[in-house]
Formats: sequence, structure tokens, C-alpha cells
Amino acid sequence: MLLRLLRTALRPYRGAVALVVALQVVQTVAFLLLPTLNALIIDRGLLAGSVPTIWRLGGLMVVVAAVQLAARLGAQYFGARTAAAVGRDLRSAVYRRVQRFSAHEIGRFGTSSLSTRTLNDVQQVQAVTADGLNSIVAAPIMCVMSVVLALQQDVPLALVLVVLVPATAVVVVLLLARMTSLYSRIQVGVDRMNRLLREQVTGVRVVRAFVRHEHERQRFAEANTETFLLTRRARRLAAAVFPLVLLMGNGTTVLVVWIGAGRIGSGELRLGALSAFIGYVVLVLTAMVIAIHVTLTVPRARAAARRVSQVLDTRPELTRPADPPVGQPRRGHLDLRGVGFRYPGAEAAFLRDIDLTARPGRTLAVIGGTGSGKTTLLNLVVRAFDATTGTVLVGGVDVRHLTDEARSRAVGLVPQQPYLFAGTVESNLRWGDDDATEAELWHALEVAQARDFVAAMPGGLRAGITQGGTNVSGGQRQRLALARALVRRPGVYLFDDCFSGLDYGTEARLRAALAPEVADAAVVVVAQRVSTIRDADEIVVLEEGRVVGRGTHGELVAGNRTYQEIVRSQLTRQEEVA
Repeated sequence: MLLRLLRTALRPYRGAVALVVALQVVQTVAFLLLPTLNALIIDRGLLAGSVPTIWRLGGLMVVVAAVQLAARLGAQYFGARTAAAVGRDLRSAVYRRVQRFSAHEIGRFGTSSLSTRTLNDVQQVQAVTADGLNSIVAAPIMCVMSVVLALQQDVPLALVLVVLVPATAVVVVLLLARMTSLYSRIQVGVDRMNRLLREQVTGVRVVRAFVRHEHERQRFAEANTETFLLTRRARRLAAAVFPLVLLMGNGTTVLVVWIGAGRIGSGELRLGALSAFIGYVVLVLTAMVIAIHVTLTVPRARAAARRVSQVLDTRPELTRPADPPVGQPRRGHLDLRGVGFRYPGAEAAFLRDIDLTARPGRTLAVIGGTGSGKTTLLNLVVRAFDATTGTVLVGGVDVRHLTDEARSRAVGLVPQQPYLFAGTVESNLRWGDDDATEAELWHALEVAQARDFVAAMPGGLRAGITQGGTNVSGGQRQRLALARALVRRPGVYLFDDCFSGLDYGTEARLRAALAPEVADAAVVVVAQRVSTIRDADEIVVLEEGRVVGRGTHGELVAGNRTYQEIVRSQLTRQEEVA
């Protein structure tokens, strides 16, 4: 999985990779020449007493060392740039893919897991790419060529290296196999901690209200401890690798000196050759250490690459139209024809045979009990899901054939739980229209009954908004979200119970100010309060995913049992007696 992901990610940077490989080859060859030149200085210079030879070979060693240093610095520079580009591309690819996911696909992965995959997991792949580009060529060449050059110095001594390299490789492979499974479990543990932390921060008021501090602290402590224990086991294995390799390498060096001293005494080996041989043993050890440093990052990177690939390989349920219609759909037209929806894996359909029509200048209201499918209905219009059966038409065009931009311009949603982004009041309103003037922004705020509290905030339109809008009240968030939709001026407004956080007086003023603003648009209102929808042109009653009634408020009060129960549940005792 890691190799497949890297092959795809590195394809646009073939030229840079080739340059890094070439520089690695140059610096490795230069590095390998140094022990041989050192042996020549000893044999032909020091032992022969030739000072000119020492100066000539010493100068050559300086030149070779300079070339090696320059090639190494160049390889590291271009390797780091390429790895950073790969990380950037992978983060962008994961982000773009997640943006195309349906609500079901996002729920299947989990928000915390998608965050970890986009940031932490991609960082692991980027790190192994950087290490690999800096070492993947140098280490094998250095190891193999060191053994070859050692054979040229003395064959019996070189047999020691022939045994050392495979034995070390076996030890490292066994340790890495164990580490791979541990790192996979560590990543799952990180996901779990992210999820718990997100839940506890987001639901801090619920935790405090139910005095569940200790319970939540214990849950997080268990997840944290489990991840700690797994990480400690993996680190212990990683820490054991280098001492084992160095122990085997130092033992080999002692063995080489012991055997070589005897061969020098018998005249079978020159002193310079032994010096060069010890240099090649050091180079073999260096190559192994480099290779191990890279391979230690591989287990975690493999686990990360698998998780990143799972996101990139997921084919979004919401496909983009291959041949979208030219131009904007008709303004203010919304039709649902025989629409049904079944959640993936569910035994029965959640929505069945829904037929709705909304036209410019008219208000369509949807009401029903909890779980009747009201919000799901609106999600089909904005294409958070695709209808399982039937057709959703916006402006006479199937919503599946519209581009995201065209659908966003045609339909404006004000959700039940509005979300504001970190920035300012102005930056949040400009999500509706980047080119809106300040006058238009203030007008939208005035219609949404938000002008007064925004004007009272330090900075007015430029007042700061925290992530999620936590520095304003729930009702203020709803009004700002409504103003954001008004700035866009879509042809179809979807109000998903977005007046629930307002008192009756504010709601009445808002609806009065809103009426002329949406006169040329279709309005669909989902609400729990009968008072919010009683003046709608048509009210649709949902029960268990089916339409069980439609008509005006008076018609439904007179003849629809479900609507009568909803109305009765919201009457005061005096109203019921009357």
C-alpha cells in the first residue's frame, strides 16, 4: 500500500527524483573512494616515505570529500522539497475527496479519524518519503560496494562481512514485522483519543450539567494509557535495533583487527589494506544504520498509507455530473417527485413516496414528530445524500445533474444547528457572496434581526467570531446564519427549524421583515412550533417518513389527526379550553 501510494504521489516529480538519485550516486561513490585513497597514502606515502605522494593523494582526498559534501547537500535539499510537495499534494487530495463525501461516508470514517488521516497520517508518509529519498539509493550502494571493495583488499577478511550483512538483515526484519502491527494499533488509538477529546470539548456543557467529569476523565485516561503502552512497546523494539546492529558491527571490527593483525604478521596483508578494510566495515555499518533509520519509519508509514489510501480509494456516492446543463436553473422552483430514501444498511426506507412542490412567492412548511424525516428531506435537496428512489428537481433540473456551484446559488440552507467559522462577522456573511457591499451586509443583518447586537459588538462587521460561533448565543448564531443565506439571495430558501432559538417577539419581527425579501423565491420551512408555520401557503405533515397530510393550517386542524395532536401538544390549558 505504501509503495503504491508513493508511486502515484511521486509521478509528477520524476525529474526531481532522478536528480536526487544521481546526486546520491555521486556522493556515495565519492564516499567509497576515501578509504581506498587513505590506504594508498599509507602504503605509497607513509611507508614508502614519499612526501609528494602524500600531498598529491591528500589533495585528491580533499577534492573527493568536497564533491561528496556538495552532492549530499544537493540531494538533501531536493529530496526535502520533493517530500514536502508530496505531503502537500496528499493533504490536498484527501481534503478534496472528503469534500465530495456524502454525510453517510463522513459518518462511516468519523470526523476525528478523517482529521487524523488528513494531517497526522499524511505527515508520516511525507517523513518516510524524505528519509527514503535521502537514503534509499545511498544505503544499498554503500553496503554492496563496500563489500565488493573489501573483497578486493582481502578475500578471507571479506567473508566476515558476507556473514554480517545477512545476519543483521534478518534481525532487523523480525523486529520491523512486530513493529508494523503495533503502529497500526497506535493509529487506531490516536483516532479514539481524538474522538473522545472532540466529544468532551464539544459537549462540555452536557458533561458539566450531568457532573460526568470523572467518568469522561476515566474514559480518556484509558484510551491514553492504552496508546501509551502500545507506543512504549514499539519504541522499545525500535530502541533495540541500533544497539544490536552496533554490537554486531563492533564485534565484527574486533574480529577483523584480530584476524588482520595475524595476516599482517605473516606478510599476507598490507597495513594500508587493513586500514581500508576497517574503513569499509565502518561504511557497511553506516549504510546499515541509514537503512535502519529509514526502515524504522516504514511500519508507521505503512499503517498511515493504508489509512490515507482508504480515503482516496473510496468512491464518493455523490458523483459529479458529467454534462451539467448550461446556465442557471429556473429561479424559485423545487419539486420532489416520488422521493424515497434508505440509509445504507437499513432494513426499511426512511422516506417513502414524497411529493412536494415549491414555487416563487409561496411558503411550503413541513412539520412532524421527531424522527419523521424532516431534516433528511432537506438534506436530499442540498445533496448531502442522494435520493434512493424518485427525483429531486431544482429549477426543473435533477439536483444530481447540477454542479455544486449551480446548486449552491439556487438553494440556500439555514440549518437547525448553524455553524460559524473562525474569523469575523463580515467574513462569515461573505460566505453568501464575496462581492456583497457593506450596505448589503448590514441590510441582511437588519432583516435577520441581527443588526443591533452586531453593531454593539466591538468592531461591528469586523467583530471577531470564534470557531463554531461559541462567543455568541444560540439565537444570535441562528440569526447570523440566516443573514448569511440572505446575502446569497438564492431562488429556494430552506429553513430547517432555524427559528427555534428565538423568542416569539423576535421571531414575529423576523418573519415580517423576511416576507418582502423572499417574495420572488420559494421558501421551505421545517419547524417544530405550529406558530412558526401556521401562515404558510401549504403545510405538509410527515409521520414515519410518509406524507400523512397537506393543506393550510385551518384545513389540517379540521381534518388531520396527526396535525391535531401536534397542535394540541403545544396549546396552553387556557387555549385548549377555549
